[in-house]
Order: sequence, then structure tokens, then C-alpha cells
Amino acid sequence: MPDQPLPLAGVRVIDITHFLAGPYLTRCLAALGAEVIKVERPPAGEEARSHPYHVNGQSGYFLQQNMGKKGVCLNLKDPRGLEVLHRLARIADVLVENYRPGVLDRLGLGYAELSAVNPGLIYCSVSAYGRTGPYAGRPGYGLLAEAQSGVMDLVGVPGEPPPVLRLPIADGFAGIHGVAAVCAALVGRHATGRGRHIDIALYDCMVALHEFAIQHYTLSGGTDILTRSGYDLPQSTAYGVFTARDGYVAIAAHMDEAWKRMARLMGGEALAADPRFHDTVGRNAHREEILRWIGEWVMAQPSLKECVAALDAAGVPCAPVQRIDQVVADPQVRARGMLFEQEHPVLGRVTLPNVPFTFSDADVTPRRPAPLLGQHNREILCTILGYSAAQVAEMERDGVLHAEDAVGRLPGNRTAPEASPTMGSR
Repeated sequence: MPDQPLPLAGVRVIDITHFLAGPYLTRCLAALGAEVIKVERPPAGEEARSHPYHVNGQSGYFLQQNMGKKGVCLNLKDPRGLEVLHRLARIADVLVENYRPGVLDRLGLGYAELSAVNPGLIYCSVSAYGRTGPYAGRPGYGLLAEAQSGVMDLVGVPGEPPPVLRLPIADGFAGIHGVAAVCAALVGRHATGRGRHIDIALYDCMVALHEFAIQHYTLSGGTDILTRSGYDLPQSTAYGVFTARDGYVAIAAHMDEAWKRMARLMGGEALAADPRFHDTVGRNAHREEILRWIGEWVMAQPSLKECVAALDAAGVPCAPVQRIDQVVADPQVRARGMLFEQEHPVLGRVTLPNVPFTFSDADVTPRRPAPLLGQHNREILCTILGYSAAQVAEMERDGVLHAEDAVGRLPGNRTAPEASPTMGSR
């Protein structure tokens, strides 16, 4: 079946975000078909361009979170640069920003000012603590939201400091909630013709992520506070990570039937039939004994691979704890198109993670690499905003517009041709 138009085709998004929550949000909108114009400031551009891993001056971090976008680099301290951004906002469907509350208001780029001239504008603000409340003005990062929300206190070994979560949980969760909110606002605009202001906070998103700890505390009358428990969940025996001879395996035998299959594998019918372990309450009451049995059984297997095979054959949900090199080589990751290759104008062919959206009749694999700094200055100003070539040339000479040296080496000094994905197409 030929590809149908992407869900957000025809939607124009102005992206004035940096680092992760905002760029991930707009990256997803671009993958869903929106025209995303990323606005950066000279001379270095968005801060993520300085974040590793670097090859030939290009940041892999930036490439991943900004693929599918067009890029313009403006000096907003010059009235002409600020006017360009105002004109973009007037013709946009969506504007996404993740500055500290109040910063863009002082530039005349707040929601009140822009919605007055573009009533249909959907304006999405992403920040650490949101635009209201006693913490609204505080700077913040994902690390701080993960710590303050109590999520970090649930991870790690009792008696030791909680570990840093080496995945951007708060930023990613905020970004994807922003995608949902923007799409909902676009649907709502069909009925009213008006946009709205969306306020997304990393801290809110982390508090919302609690599926158990908060209600466990409130429903117990404040007497039961969950904290770090190590390598399993004491309230869901047996659900945890166990040490094998050459690695680690995660086992989810906490449901009644899964436990019976695990028990049968370890101790035969006698253990599977033992009524003490036939419900969650009974298994939790004998948690230490059960964990010891499973740990001994796992360590008795010749290898992690054979351990996983035995669990799979018995119908016990499990997975090996994989290193990143194993994830990249995982046939399921490849089959689902979660890695794809893309042509970059400086680096050549690069491999990057895909977005996790799969549609029956449309391929959302990004076809455009992340923009070079200032790569689309001329296209955006001349084609979209109607500036003359002479006006653009004057702004280039005066430093209002900026582009990295590699832009001048592109064929015809135009937008690099879009690259078709060669693996992992969906």
C-alpha cells in the first residue's frame, strides 16, 4: 500500500527549544509530518550542539533530537532578527518553547502577545516546574525533577545513595506528554478556531508517573512509605533481576500462573501445587525464600542464554539485561525499525534511533537529517516569509543571520536533499 499523508502534514511548528524535553517533543511532531522550523541563536546555536558524542564537529546528541527539522539561526538582539521570529510565529500553527517562565514574555514572544495576532496559535511551554506555584521561577533539569519527585528514591539499594538514572525519564516523559497535548489542541481547534497555551512541567510529569507509591502512601493513611528495595519489588514477588553465570536476567513471575510455571520449572509439581504461594499475599510473605530459590536456580544454569531459553520454554516472562551493543544488534529492534540509517551532509551515513510510532499506512521514519546551523536561512526567509534576496544578503553581512561554514559547501548552497531510509522502514 502506498504511503498516505502523515498525520500532521500541513501543520507548521516553530521550535525555540534546547537540549531535550522540547527538542524531543518537536522531533516527534516532525516525524508525524509537521513542518518544524528550529530557531537557534548565533554563533554556537543550540546548547545541545556542544554535547557529545562529536564527529567532525557534529553532535550525535543534536542529530538525534533534531532530525526532520529545518533550521534558521537568528540574532534576536537585533530588531531585524526578532522581527523574523515574530513573522514566523504569526504564520505558525504551533510554537514550542522551553525557556524559564517569563524570558520570552520580555521579548514580546509570550502567549498573550502572539495569540493576539495569531488567535489560532497553539503555544506549548515546557519547563522544570511549570508556570505557576512557588517553584515556577526556579531553573531545573531532568535530574532535579527525578530526584524531587521521589522517583529516584525508589531506585537502588537500601542504605546507599540512589543512582543517577542514565536515561532522561523526566525530559522524555515531558516531551511525549507535550506531543499528546499539542495533538489534542490541534483537534480542539477545529471546533473553536482558537489555539491555547499548554503548560508542561517536568516535575508534574514525574509525579504523574507514580503508578503505586503515592496511592500506597495515601491509602495506608500515610503509614507506609515505599523506598529503595534493591533488585526486586517486595510487593510483587517474584519480580526482579537475578544474577546468572555470565550476566543478568529479569524475571516477571509475580502473577499467579506465571509463578506456577516458575515453580514447576524449579521444583516440579510439588512446589507448583504448594498453596502457600498461590496468591500475591502468600508469595510476598515468603519473599526471601522464593528469591533464594530463583537465584540458586538461575546460577545453576550453564549460561544466561540457556537460562533465558529454559524460562521461555516454560512460559515464564523474562528478558536478558542487555548492553547497548547487544541492543543495537537485537533482531527485534531491527525488525521494528527502531534503528535506521540516514545521509548527513557532513558525516555521510549515520545510524540513529527511530521514533516509536507505527502506522498502518504511513512511514514516519524521518527523511531529513538534523539541520546544520543556519542551513535553511535563505529558504525560510525567502520562500516562507517573502524576504528579498537583497534583504537576506544584508542580514547575512550584518550578522543577523548566521550559518556554519559547512552550509556554504552544500551543493548549490541549498537545502541538502532528503535521504530515504535504507533500513528499518515501517
